[in-house]
Amino acid sequence: MSPEPQRRRAAPRRVPRPELAPDDEIQAWSKPVQPVEDLDSVARRYPRRKLSLGSERKPMEFYDTAERPKAFSMDSLEFFFLIAQYFREALPLRLILLMIACQKAGGQIRLTQEEMSTVLDVHRGKINEALGEVMSHGIVFKVRRGVYQFNPPYSYRVAEFIPGTELVEAEYVQIDQDKAIAKIRKDESLPDLVRFPSLEHMREAIEELRKKRAEERAARRLARAQRQEEGSAQ
Repeated sequence: MSPEPQRRRAAPRRVPRPELAPDDEIQAWSKPVQPVEDLDSVARRYPRRKLSLGSERKPMEFYDTAERPKAFSMDSLEFFFLIAQYFREALPLRLILLMIACQKAGGQIRLTQEEMSTVLDVHRGKINEALGEVMSHGIVFKVRRGVYQFNPPYSYRVAEFIPGTELVEAEYVQIDQDKAIAKIRKDESLPDLVRFPSLEHMREAIEELRKKRAEERAARRLARAQRQEEGSAQ
């Protein structure tokens, strides 16, 4: 080994990055934007940068237009929460979801029981029974044959855009929720649970059901313990 001190190797001279000069990002505010021919050329120009694409915002297709913005369908989360706890059978829940999907602007549901049974693949008698149970809580009420109405606080389609055809022009229908509620409250032929809706009776029924089921579970545990004691005694 040579006694002379070895010289440190000079670090290789860095080649400037071809994609950006140090101050390009600052100067970019005062320079025109270069046109982009294709994404590959951009990726080669900036190999260490992540690329993201944006798109022009478009109006909502069904419930929003430039002339009538913020039209939409509303559903009460509290309503969903309680019916999920209250209904122990699947059919009433399936029926409610079907009616939510099929309601028109203003909350009307134009479905016959025969159509409901066909869509859900359930016997019409079962549909009639489940529909009666749903209606008994003021969730929907019957307007006339084949036409039902959602109670606005639970589910309500505020507006609806009906696309046009060659013969019919497109139509935008909007019905304010407060007007629908006022109309329902004035109709004295409707049950009070429909005119003045409240889910409190469902909450009470849920608590009663849970209490009853807890008592049944306790009774089963006691009976099981007694059988074990009798078996050990023999």
